[in-house]
Amino acid sequence: MGTRGREIVGMNVDELLKLLNKAFADEWFAYYQYWLGAKVVKGPMKDAVAAELIQHATEELAHADLVANRIIQLGGAPITEPKKWYEWSGCGYNPPNDEYVKTILNQNIDGERCAISYYNDLMKKTKDTDMITYNMVLGILNQEVEHEEDLQALLEDLELMVKRG
Repeated sequence: MGTRGREIVGMNVDELLKLLNKAFADEWFAYYQYWLGAKVVKGPMKDAVAAELIQHATEELAHADLVANRIIQLGGAPITEPKKWYEWSGCGYNPPNDEYVKTILNQNIDGERCAISYYNDLMKKTKDTDMITYNMVLGILNQEVEHEEDLQALLEDLELMVKRG
């Protein structure tokens, strides 16, 4: 842990670590939800949807890595037991039990909307207090917004295809 790096944070570092661990749990759930959804998805456009889900899964895993690194920089420890992710997560995990492509898309759109709200709040909390976390969160938020847009575009294409069927 860098002592000066922790000192320059203008907010309660322990509270920030809790907020980051919540994000860490959410990112792992998002990764797994995307990855598994890509494996089980069925229906029209399933190949295009699966490819997008795999890309998003990779990016969610990268977010988890960024958040874990920031937690460690601040002298904290990322959650080490996956079963604890349920306790910490704000967005939760929505298993792809219904494998139909539209259901999977909607589940992941809901997850992205939750992530966007969470990171937007975290960005506001760190804007004037911790520029390092703020910049990290801004980058992650940008990708979460892109994910929502990507998924909505696929859903619109699917609905047009089914409508014209």
